Amino acid sequence: MSIDRLTNRPIDMPINIIEEKVYLNKRITPEEAIELFYSNDIFRLGRMASYATEKKNKKNVYFIHNRHINPTNICVNRCKFCAFSKDKGENGAYQLTLGEILEKARSAEKGVSEFHIVGGLHPDLPFEFYLEMLRALKKEFSHIHIQAFTAVEIDYFSRISALPHKETLLRLKEAGLGSLPGGGAEIFQANVRNAICEEKISGERWLEVMEAAHSIGLKSNATMLYGHIEGYEDRVAHMSSLRELQDRTGGFQAFIPLPFHPHNTRIKRRLKETTGMDDLKTLAISRIFLDNFDHIKAFWIMLGEKMAQVSLSFGVDDIDGTVVEEKITHAAGAKTSEELTKEEIINLIQKAGKVPVERDTLYNIIRMYEHEHSTV
Repeated sequence: MSIDRLTNRPIDMPINIIEEKVYLNKRITPEEAIELFYSNDIFRLGRMASYATEKKNKKNVYFIHNRHINPTNICVNRCKFCAFSKDKGENGAYQLTLGEILEKARSAEKGVSEFHIVGGLHPDLPFEFYLEMLRALKKEFSHIHIQAFTAVEIDYFSRISALPHKETLLRLKEAGLGSLPGGGAEIFQANVRNAICEEKISGERWLEVMEAAHSIGLKSNATMLYGHIEGYEDRVAHMSSLRELQDRTGGFQAFIPLPFHPHNTRIKRRLKETTGMDDLKTLAISRIFLDNFDHIKAFWIMLGEKMAQVSLSFGVDDIDGTVVEEKITHAAGAKTSEELTKEEIINLIQKAGKVPVERDTLYNIIRMYEHEHSTV
């Protein structure tokens, strides 16, 4: 057994054995995924990930014309990693009225196909408020898909309404909910989760909510927050849980690895932002390992526009969307803008040698830009 001189870890298997499995379209094991994380051959990882994504999506890279709305930052959970949440009455705390939410929706540009809505767990708002919000949005914007409420929010609605998860989701779906985002997953492993968000529902509970959503025909995404106090083994265990659930339900659309932003958070350990090497490695291995997910998304708000563009050569096939107004990551010190125009996104994708594909939330193609040339 040889020793990796950079990590001092035993090398249990040569990377070429794992690489051969990838090119033979065979599923790699969690142990093999961990080996890939300890490899520093980033270009080799990129080639494997590019093969995996082009097998599924050719050279297509998807984006969506969407509008984010965060109804409130007041939250009964005060997760240590979160710089967005506030206590009621705290400086900077806010709660939008239904009228203000509708005004933000009306401010969306022509052509928006999705409202993306997540927020804090407000201590006073009843479940009916969220049902009324969905009904009001669907009444005025019947053509726009509503992707809203993380699994954490769904579980909270279940508690305040005294309804099971499935019934809670059915009520929301009837009111206009179209799909769920993937937030709130963070890291499933209990020791890490308890250190960064001990008040949040467990990883097992998060998975239960998503399974209930998939059982009634609601698609969702899945996320992973990395680069804080977790290790590579924690990341792979997290992805393994997602892969197992996807084998059962097929309800996940995209996996979105989210790099941790440490500013204004309450995690005591002094942390720096993730490196480009770690970001690309995590995205590439996600694509290689999650063979039953159709899409790997680079959330440009958290990665930065240029790193998101580079990630298109490391297994990524979705660059998210126009966003318009993003509050959660910027509260934690994100230096990116809060929106990109459709033309800017198209340009980023084309300059990476890929084909821009505007999609709706469910990955139905709205328009391909293979023969377009952006002047941005």
